[in-house]
Amino acid sequence: MSDAPKNIIRAKDQADSAFSFRHPLGEGGSEITMTMLARAAGLKRAGVNMGRVPPGKEAFVYHRHHNEEEWVYILEGSAVSDIEDVKEDVGPGDFIAYPAGVAHNLKNNGETDLVYLMGGETSTVEVADFPRHGKRLLRAGDRIEFVDEKATEPFVPDIRPVGSEKT
Repeated sequence: MSDAPKNIIRAKDQADSAFSFRHPLGEGGSEITMTMLARAAGLKRAGVNMGRVPPGKEAFVYHRHHNEEEWVYILEGSAVSDIEDVKEDVGPGDFIAYPAGVAHNLKNNGETDLVYLMGGETSTVEVADFPRHGKRLLRAGDRIEFVDEKATEPFVPDIRPVGSEKT
């Protein structure tokens, strides 16, 4: 059927759109095969992906988003969830929420692939920190940059009422 709605991503077609990803800060420990379900179905503001992580690997390195919330629902396998340096074993049927500002990571600690749904917000501008690597990610649209956290400086403007300037 060529007139099938593009909003339905059939299970048999998902393998064709899967891709592998290794986080650039992962130093060999990051490896995930992902299928971007929401994007393929035409969603722009919400992300829903299927992830498959091999034994001993982590999906992404430990990080925190400043604007976007994320979640994970585990379908198969087992993992260690690291939220703000608190580690918990998780498995099938477990749901994990990552509010904005909360550092997190998920690592497969089993002998089979870890398979899960993940999702969250998709904003056009995002800042994410990688506290164990001293890096900050800046994303505006499709442009993504890593900077050293120490290269950024806090900016606090000196705001005074008009007429109160020091002379």
